[in-house]
Amino acid sequence: MTKTAIVTGGNSGLGYATAKKLCDNGIKTYIIGRTPEKTEVACKEIGELAFPVIFDLNNLEGIPGMIKDIAKNGPIDILVNNAGINMKKEFIDVTDADFESIIHTNVFSVFSVSREVVKIMKENGDGSIVNISSMTSQYGIPKVIAYSASKSAIEGMTRAMAVELAQYGIRVNCVAPGFIKTKMSSKALDNDPERKNKVLSRTPMGKLGDPSDIGDAVFYYATSESKFTTGTILPVDGGNSIGF
Repeated sequence: MTKTAIVTGGNSGLGYATAKKLCDNGIKTYIIGRTPEKTEVACKEIGELAFPVIFDLNNLEGIPGMIKDIAKNGPIDILVNNAGINMKKEFIDVTDADFESIIHTNVFSVFSVSREVVKIMKENGDGSIVNISSMTSQYGIPKVIAYSASKSAIEGMTRAMAVELAQYGIRVNCVAPGFIKTKMSSKALDNDPERKNKVLSRTPMGKLGDPSDIGDAVFYYATSESKFTTGTILPVDGGNSIGF
């Protein structure tokens, strides 16, 4: 029987690579994105197992209805909480509204989507949730205080959810990407040679990762390959988090 997955923010970057990996392996995948055209184009490119769901995850009140609509088509086996936003600003310049905005998108929406999907997974006695964290929760990086706080929250939530949901056959794990070659990261690093050198010099493997490296890690967690694994955080970073 075909498994079904949801990937939030699956229309670009790491989410796109993840959705593609799932679809390439015969998993029906709903890609949640805010932008209709971008999300629909991504689904066309990925193939017939990819289905667009146009929805803004900041609309917390609408999340239960959106998940129910997806579940009308059958059980949800896999949830990948990938959507997130970042903001680079000096600590003292971050306003309360800035901080709240990042936490709202990166933590509240992950909590709400997970809660609604768990209701469905619990009925089926099975499921895998994969959260996407970041190097910012592994060590301190300047000028991303709100993002760091949000990703640290994601890792704490991963462990708490894993312990509470194991009794229902639901596993919860987390992938913590290092520096990955995406349009966004390439632009940032190419404009800042000093930072790029710093990144590469403390990455033992001496290069940036590919988005597909994240897709592969998520696939491991999403499937029965990891059936005895829950509550773990997997850095996929070329050794960056332990590099010197």
